[in-house]
Amino acid sequence: MPTRTRHTGRREDALSRERIVDAAIELLDVAGEGGLTFRALAAHLKTGPGAIYWHVANKSELLIAATDAVLSHVMPADVADGTPEDAIRAVALGVFDAIDVHPWVGRQLSIAPAEPATLRIFERIGRQIRALGVPDSAQFTAASAVLNYILGVGGQNAANARAYDGVPNRTDFLETASAAWANLDPDEYPFTRNVADQLRDHDDRVQFLDGVDLILAGIASLRRSPASGLPRQSASEVRAPI
Repeated sequence: MPTRTRHTGRREDALSRERIVDAAIELLDVAGEGGLTFRALAAHLKTGPGAIYWHVANKSELLIAATDAVLSHVMPADVADGTPEDAIRAVALGVFDAIDVHPWVGRQLSIAPAEPATLRIFERIGRQIRALGVPDSAQFTAASAVLNYILGVGGQNAANARAYDGVPNRTDFLETASAAWANLDPDEYPFTRNVADQLRDHDDRVQFLDGVDLILAGIASLRRSPASGLPRQSASEVRAPI
């Protein structure tokens, strides 16, 4: 009789840290941070938890590695013929789109500001702030303003993604929220009532980029401010951050 081959259900190929991180990202995208456990990861990889611990010490380390892996794939390369403003927009959109696809990334960036992914974003932004001619004394504040805006909106989008759970779609969610705004007390909330329709109809990505441009416009003023110690530029010399 032919010998029957026994299938143990375990992977025969070598387990690596990269494979573990990729599997973690898949689980996070489906079930969020709460669904990422070493037991679930071991089942997904068809291995034992001990094999995973050989490569990753704990869940916190795994989340940091997964976040870093996602963002390393979306960070645009520096383009020599682009403007610093364009480079900042590209970085901002890379992070925005990553969080749109992987909402858990927004939360991780907001709670781990000193981790590699956040530091790389800050470095990329800071180099462009320097290239814009912002004085040294204002570079940290300018780069931080851009970073904090990106992370703030990213964190809010992650929260919104959780809020959409149980709602048929984003359009229905915003329709309900807009109607609630429109019915607020007109004496207490005159502004909010007035922009209720804009809440319903707005595009998150367009609004995000508009916010980046508002910050870039403020940063541009640093280059021509008398307090900066730099020569004042004429209006024709200052390129609008469109």
